[in-house]
Amino acid sequence: MKPTEEKTRSNPSDLPVYLFKQGNNCEAYRYFGAHIEQRAGETGVVFRVWAPHATAISVVGDFNSWKPGSHPMRKVDNDSVWELFIPGMKEYDVYKYCVTTRAGDLVYKADPYAFHAETRPSNGSKVYDLNGFVWHDEAWQNAQKKTDVINGPMNIYEMHAGSWKMKEGGLPYNYSELADELIPYITEMGYTHVELLPVMEYPFDGSWGYQVTGYFAPTSRYGTPKDLMAFVDKMHEAGIGVIMDWVPAHFPKDQFGLYNFDGEACYEDPNPKRGEHKEWGTMVFDFGRSEVQSFLISSALYWLEQYHIDGLRVDAVASMLYLDYNRKQGEWEPNKNGGKENLEAVAFLRKLNDTILGRHPHKYMIAEESTAWPMVTKPASDGGLGFNFKWNMGWMNDMLSYMKTDPLFRSGNHNKVTFSFFYAFSENFVLPISHDEVVHGKGSLINKMPGDYEAKFANLRTFFGYMMAHPGKKLLFMGQEFGQFTEWNETKSLDWMLLGYDKHTELQTYVKTLNKFYKDHPAFWQIDYSWEGFQWIVPDDSRQSVVAFLRKDANGKQILVVCNFNPVLREGYTLGAPNSGTYKEILNSDDEAFGGAGTVHNKAVRSKKKPLHGFEQSITITLPPMSVLYFEVPAKRTRKTAEEKAAEKAAPKKASKTAKAAKAEEKAPAKRGRKPKAEAAPAEEKAPAKRGRKPKAEAAPAEEKAPAKRGRKPKAEKAAEPAEKPARKPRAKKADKAEK
Repeated sequence: MKPTEEKTRSNPSDLPVYLFKQGNNCEAYRYFGAHIEQRAGETGVVFRVWAPHATAISVVGDFNSWKPGSHPMRKVDNDSVWELFIPGMKEYDVYKYCVTTRAGDLVYKADPYAFHAETRPSNGSKVYDLNGFVWHDEAWQNAQKKTDVINGPMNIYEMHAGSWKMKEGGLPYNYSELADELIPYITEMGYTHVELLPVMEYPFDGSWGYQVTGYFAPTSRYGTPKDLMAFVDKMHEAGIGVIMDWVPAHFPKDQFGLYNFDGEACYEDPNPKRGEHKEWGTMVFDFGRSEVQSFLISSALYWLEQYHIDGLRVDAVASMLYLDYNRKQGEWEPNKNGGKENLEAVAFLRKLNDTILGRHPHKYMIAEESTAWPMVTKPASDGGLGFNFKWNMGWMNDMLSYMKTDPLFRSGNHNKVTFSFFYAFSENFVLPISHDEVVHGKGSLINKMPGDYEAKFANLRTFFGYMMAHPGKKLLFMGQEFGQFTEWNETKSLDWMLLGYDKHTELQTYVKTLNKFYKDHPAFWQIDYSWEGFQWIVPDDSRQSVVAFLRKDANGKQILVVCNFNPVLREGYTLGAPNSGTYKEILNSDDEAFGGAGTVHNKAVRSKKKPLHGFEQSITITLPPMSVLYFEVPAKRTRKTAEEKAAEKAAPKKASKTAKAAKAEEKAPAKRGRKPKAEAAPAEEKAPAKRGRKPKAEAAPAEEKAPAKRGRKPKAEKAAEPAEKPARKPRAKKADKAEK
């Protein structure tokens, strides 16, 4: 095949190239890369690539026996953008760019904008047509556009596509097959979202996808791009959201990748004190370069728009923000203001989030940011970075440290449980128990727990119960939900055979129950980012390692959470109660069905009028050893409710001319508002059955003013005098007015 001879077509390239160089081409993948099209009646492929330092570029592949120079490209802008149309090329043809550097060297590079790639160890790019996939997730997409992203439930199952489950012989499922296996499990377990470790093309299995060479190509380990589309489509049809990890912080030094793409720093920062993470062996993007901004923002939008991904978890944000990240003194230089902040990266992140959430406000942009950088989830216009969620790494580190501590010594570490509330509402947090916590000698989650076999499960159940009730969205890495004992290994499937053992099955049942409880109770997710959704009851019982708090939803419904982090039975544990009434135990982590002892279950507990912890009443309960209890809080009886009840009772009595009503009317001149008063009092005292008509109604407000019992007018006067009394008389008068 020979390249088609034609004039350089400047017009079609003018706008995309102009926007690209301005950093504003958010769909650069539509122009750059390899695209099947027709020219002069011939079907072929047009190739375009950005290489500002190259002296020559040619397209090479099987079609020309990889012969450099046989299919030379030419500049369309007389500057840095190269193009060539090759007729006869077709889908799945393998190719690379042979770049001649200014030093005269030839380097063979994969296409930065390729939609598909060879499977490792091969690394050539493949021609691929994204068109033609038929989506079935319109209902999901429409529902998402109406969803309250911040104040909705989000319970994420983080997973590695290749090692969640494998076929016989250790072969991975392809994307579409994986969805068929995964959907029944996720549905049964009750998770709302799945988060995939990076599935952008990468060469080294041991990087888990975090060293990317193909920012527009799903890894071919698990199939074709349309197989990934099928995965997302099936998940959406099943009502499950899909989040994926995205890595704009750095890229590897593989010679076929972005590294020194045209023989010199192109995608990476040219300053050696800014452009490399030596500890990771990776290069840092040049965030201030407009063409790099277009490349990265286009990549982010590509996954959200072409693959219907619901959100991106942006990896290693802290490494982008700080010039001295993982660098010793002398290995970095300050910014123009003398600080350590990477000002270009900050500006890029704001632009990225403004662009994506401006187009798709219902999508998720989640920052994995491990420092105290302020306002990560606040709008860029207010000085924030513009993400809508941030991983709460501080909570994760504190709680795992606390749970690893022997219960004998937890009293001295109580602040690790409570410290997160000093900043819990400063950002829109996700509580992450991620893959990073169960690898590299850190041990699996259950193996972090102290004690013997039984104690490990009891500790983990307690931790999960506390985590689910703590403000913030939730994330758990695969395998931890059934207590995998070994560390995660990307080359092996999870140890599903453990579900043949009771303790692991019971733990899985517990997590399933927690997930359902979470989804069914808005108090656990509706007000995650404000004190209005949380209230301490017992924050300071360090001696017994107990905490108790309330979670509240927008309608005022409350759940009381009590956590006992010691393997000690606490009988007669008294704590303040927000409302008077009956408290019902609705979840107990020590239940026998969850692998617990099951010996302690609180029956319905009636509050007592004994002030404690800032509340007017309290309850006394029994705490099982190493456990979490959830209680249903009775509704608060407000003045409004009492008035409504009074009106409801008064209306039928007025309408019916019974002897009883007539008698009440006869007595009315002697005591104004007699009937409404009699009804208002029982509403307040919550004992309607006890009210014995007139004499009883008089006795209730007169407990401390006995003489007022005899005469009606003096009583009315005295009832209004004491400031400390609830003053039933005025309430009765209000009801009177309502009747009139």
